[in-house]
Amino acid sequence: MKIARWKPLTLLFSAALVVVPTTATLAAPDATADSVVEDYYQDAIGKTGPELKTALHGIISSGTTTLTYNEVWDALKVTDEDPNNNANVILLYTGRSQGKDTNGGDADDWNREHVWAKSHGDFGTSPGPGTDVHHLRPTDVTVNSDRGNKDFDMGGTESEEAPGNFTDGDSWEPRDEVKGDVARMIFYMAVRWDGGDGFADLEVNDNVDNGSNPFMGRVSVLKQWNEQDPPDAGEQRRNQVIFDQFQHNRNPFIDHPEWVAEIW
Repeated sequence: MKIARWKPLTLLFSAALVVVPTTATLAAPDATADSVVEDYYQDAIGKTGPELKTALHGIISSGTTTLTYNEVWDALKVTDEDPNNNANVILLYTGRSQGKDTNGGDADDWNREHVWAKSHGDFGTSPGPGTDVHHLRPTDVTVNSDRGNKDFDMGGTESEEAPGNFTDGDSWEPRDEVKGDVARMIFYMAVRWDGGDGFADLEVNDNVDNGSNPFMGRVSVLKQWNEQDPPDAGEQRRNQVIFDQFQHNRNPFIDHPEWVAEIW
């Protein structure tokens, strides 16, 4: 097993909206925008444990728009746009910038990766968890296939096509730059989809090789990744775009990563 590659923790978790400047030129936080976000979570403030999870489920499940699987293609071209080239998207596991219109099913195309593997709960691609853009990301077709429906954990052999990612028979370890992103997507799904929408009750556990059960692991590692790789400006932008333009809900663990430890 590999030793975890930790990056310096560059922010302190607090009850306020997390804002992580990544460059000296990044604009200062907008206090008005911060206030709007905190109003969004008003019913969750002060709660912990199961009460917090229940409150967050209510918040992020209300007033949402559900996309079709075809609409996800267009959404990802906006949510994952390369900030340095608006004709491209950034692929999750490789970090490669690739043309938006190279989506498809052929080798070296990009396609729609279900970070919470859709077989874990057998929810498919009908409107619902299978089309929830908060956990859908552009990935290289071959790399998507290599990840398959594996749980997340440390260790394995480095991916030839996606250096920095590692895999073995039952788990996938993403590159350091997106470890926290992956963790927060998984935690979001475990709160958003609780069995009340006609789909399986998705939950995290500390196992791998969960198969078709509605579980994803390994929660102890995902919690480490959430702390190791705090939300950056790109992840925060993506969260805002999904809220403003597509689903009209937020991933609370991007806005409040400290809530992971409060619930799990």
